[in-house]
Amino acid sequence: MTVEEYNRAVDAYADNLYRFVVKNLKNDMASSDVIQDTFEKLWMKLEEVSALKVKSYLFTSAYHTMIDYIRKEKRYIDVNPVHMLELSGNDQYSDLGEVLERAVQNLPEDQKAVVMLRDYEGYSYREIAEITGLSESQVKVYIYRARVYLKAYIGSMEQVI
Repeated sequence: MTVEEYNRAVDAYADNLYRFVVKNLKNDMASSDVIQDTFEKLWMKLEEVSALKVKSYLFTSAYHTMIDYIRKEKRYIDVNPVHMLELSGNDQYSDLGEVLERAVQNLPEDQKAVVMLRDYEGYSYREIAEITGLSESQVKVYIYRARVYLKAYIGSMEQVI
């Protein structure tokens, strides 16, 4: 990969990467750090990465960097028992987007990542498997479980509206 191809990759994929990471982390500063680390890793492996595979490399690297950040932060975060009681979606909301966003945040990290890649970014099961390092069948299972949880969390449309 040349420097020009690297610059094109930054222009082409930085926004999509940032959107993917910030939806998972919900922290602008941490998301920016993850994206910067991802592009730094690409820069360090400039000779090894093909320009044709750069998108896959970037999303894979961003995913793994994000997971490392989440694991590191979990060691320092104190669990709030009050938050554990807020797992039900029976509250009355008129904004389905807000309800869905809250439901997605309650998903386990692996399920949240694959749902975001599939439903928000539009990747195929095979591409998600390459990015996350999971098997294609495991990706399908995680997406299925996440969607079942989201459906149960949201409940019927009459309750939401």
